Amino acid sequence: MNTKIIMTLAAVILGAAGIALTFMPDALLDYAGMEASETALLLMQILGALYFAFAMLNWMSKGSLIGGIYNRPVAVANMTHFLIAGLALVKVLMSNPNASYLMWGVGVVYSLFAVCFGIILFRHPVAETK
Repeated sequence: MNTKIIMTLAAVILGAAGIALTFMPDALLDYAGMEASETALLLMQILGALYFAFAMLNWMSKGSLIGGIYNRPVAVANMTHFLIAGLALVKVLMSNPNASYLMWGVGVVYSLFAVCFGIILFRHPVAETK
């Protein structure tokens, strides 16, 4: 498994989500069928900041050796985020199988990243040869 590719993909996806949540929270709330109250808009923008910060962490770490004891905090943070959110998404999707294709796509992506970061966390890294 190429850690650099996983880190780059996670950075791009989280960065796009972070930008969307930060600059278009009202449109995303409307799409989700939720009321765009001041509190909801603020929480969406804070979530966007969190996603963008995670994206920057992954982007800046993508060239580093990650796995086992190397950059363990980065691997633990990513695995924890994707695992917990992935499990929550799977729970919602299993109770509502008629959810939108977008929700199913997000659930699949989160689950795949959880597995990938779990592998990264618990395996010894292999230095890439040039």
